[in-house]
Amino acid sequence: MPDHDSTSHGYVAWNPADTSPLTRYRQVENSEVFGPQPTSSLDLPDPKDFTLRLVAGIIECVYGLREPAQFSRWVTEDVYRVVALRAKRMSVGHAPAGSTPTRPQFSIGNAIVSTPRDGVVEASVIVRGPARVRAVAIRLEGIDYRWRATSFSML
Repeated sequence: MPDHDSTSHGYVAWNPADTSPLTRYRQVENSEVFGPQPTSSLDLPDPKDFTLRLVAGIIECVYGLREPAQFSRWVTEDVYRVVALRAKRMSVGHAPAGSTPTRPQFSIGNAIVSTPRDGVVEASVIVRGPARVRAVAIRLEGIDYRWRATSFSML
């Protein structure tokens, strides 16, 4: 099979029956081009500021002040499920029926950020509340020119 055809402006039409290595390679290449793309840290905003804002927002979500859907563009599906489940558990155990959620009193400590490789950040943040101090661990990956949390854990 030739690499190009003069009648189709240099491109070969894809034939599903053709299983040659060249055709299979082009199929993989196209799926990679249109799927989520990794992004370099140089093309992304400061990860420390983003981490502090995201953690503060997720804490508000867990206490029922925000909807988990507000964070869907900055977290993966797995992290979204974890946050939504935690928010559901907190709402069932703490708020009486029909009451308005009150703003939780907490302060966010400094974020300790490490970069294991380009486009990936792992951070830990201390969250101080009135009754307890919690540790938050979060992993951010640069995907499609924005940070996305791919892992979130709150102790």
